[in-house]
Amino acid sequence: MDIWRSGARPSGKGPAEYFTGAVRIDPLNSPPEPARVAMALVTFEPGARTAWHTHPLGQTLIVTAGCGWAQREGGPIEDIRPGDVVWFAPGEKHWHGATPTTGMSHIAIQERLDGAAVTWMEQVSDAQYRR
Repeated sequence: MDIWRSGARPSGKGPAEYFTGAVRIDPLNSPPEPARVAMALVTFEPGARTAWHTHPLGQTLIVTAGCGWAQREGGPIEDIRPGDVVWFAPGEKHWHGATPTTGMSHIAIQERLDGAAVTWMEQVSDAQYRR
C-alpha cells in the first residue's frame, strides 16, 4: 500500500504547448505498471483551455468546481458543471477548459497504452473557443 499525503506532490503549470491560459495540474495518482490509470486535478483560470488532443483508451472528466466547456471534433461546445461526468471515447479528438468568465476544475482520468496516455495536437484557436 502507498499513501501520498496531501501536499507531498508539487503542483505543476500546464505547459504552453498543450494549454492556453493559466492552468494548474495537481497529480493524484500514476501507479507503476502493470497499472495503466493516471489521474490529476486540473484547474483552469477563466479563458484557459487544453489544445485539441486524443487519448488511446479514452478519458473521463469529473467536474469538481466552476463552469467549463468541452467539445469533441465536429460537435457543439457543451457546458460542464460540478458533478458532471464527461467521457471521451478512445481516439476522440476533443478539448476542454474554463468559460471566458469562470474558472473550472476537474479530475482527469485516463489510461496509458504502451506508456502514452495522450496525443497532443494543435491549439484551440480563439475563434473556435468563442464560437
